[in-house]
Amino acid sequence: MPNTTTHPFLARTDAVLNELRSTGQHKELQTIEGPMGPTVKLAGYGECLCFCSNNYLGLANHPEVVEAAHRGLRDYGAGTASVRFICGTFAPHLALEKRIAALMGAEASYTFVSCWNANEAIFPTLCKNGDLVISDELNHASIIDGIRLATTIKKGLNKGVYKHNDLNDLRTKLTKARGELASDAVIWVVTDGVFSMEGDLPDLPGLRAVCDEFDALLVVDDSHGTGVMGKTGRGTHEHFGMPGSSIDFFTGTLGKALGGAAGGFIAGPASAIDMIVQRGRPTLFSNALPVPVACAADKAIEILMNEPQRVQKLRDNVTYARAEIKKAGFDVIDSPTAICPIIVGETATAIAMSKKLLENGVFVIGFGYPVVPEGEARLRVQISAAHEKTHIDGLVSALKKL
Repeated sequence: MPNTTTHPFLARTDAVLNELRSTGQHKELQTIEGPMGPTVKLAGYGECLCFCSNNYLGLANHPEVVEAAHRGLRDYGAGTASVRFICGTFAPHLALEKRIAALMGAEASYTFVSCWNANEAIFPTLCKNGDLVISDELNHASIIDGIRLATTIKKGLNKGVYKHNDLNDLRTKLTKARGELASDAVIWVVTDGVFSMEGDLPDLPGLRAVCDEFDALLVVDDSHGTGVMGKTGRGTHEHFGMPGSSIDFFTGTLGKALGGAAGGFIAGPASAIDMIVQRGRPTLFSNALPVPVACAADKAIEILMNEPQRVQKLRDNVTYARAEIKKAGFDVIDSPTAICPIIVGETATAIAMSKKLLENGVFVIGFGYPVVPEGEARLRVQISAAHEKTHIDGLVSALKKL
């Protein structure tokens, strides 16, 4: 074994960390000492307003969701101790997957331990050599890495990127591709449903039209849209008045609006989901979603489907928060989503402002390079249906102090 106290690896690692500290970009992990909610108890800070959670519907600590997890733990134990195809498929997995398919308007769905795993499964499993996967330039890192993995495994798989929300650029690239690809090659167009750093939306109807023009499949990762967008929280497609069947494949997460625990899914045609079961390496070689988490997520989706007023309250909170943040003099990107990015410029500035807000009892994270481009660092404010106006007023009051 090499001596890690003198090995070159340690020196280069220390150099990177020291640079991050000296430039104010080093991330400090905050420890929460209680349940997730509109306020949280932070170690060293006490009770703080929480505006950085993905708990969009306030279900992470909902008593029925917690009880469903307890029941799953009592009835099925702590873990699956197996991958799905051996002995890791439990009755709650099937119940959850049936409910996800109903929620998304798809024929079938299949769960993973995270949406990252889902995005690592879909392209390497379903794409073939000669196909083309083309991605919006601002798509989530898990989509980017899933495509990179697919093209590493399948050397003949083509990949491309189109300018953010630019249908003309996409059409130009697809026109060129159709002239070069084999007649049986499949084109896959993939986009976020809600772009997590910008909080903006793709033109889903426009993307569907372009995909139809080029006989391409449309894949939407709606992790930040499911439970948030649309009248009943079905997702970004519902926001645009589109049925779930108009999207060829969804990927998504159970770790945000749908209970906030963990897990991800792919939803789409039953035959494609069966192909994932048969050949998807992230499910063939990794344990199944823990059953208590599956039970909690299933209950969260049931609550969403039975209580659309939660989605309306979230929408009302978002409208109020954006208006009040603007009144306070901050540049917040316009969007109907629950993500309200406040652009501040440099990474060190965003981190310093985040620290100052925390000192004033408000938990908001500053994002900078490499998560967002240089010079476009931001405070990402995230709104929940669990927030009351008094919570939002507290946020705005702290922002004014900056």
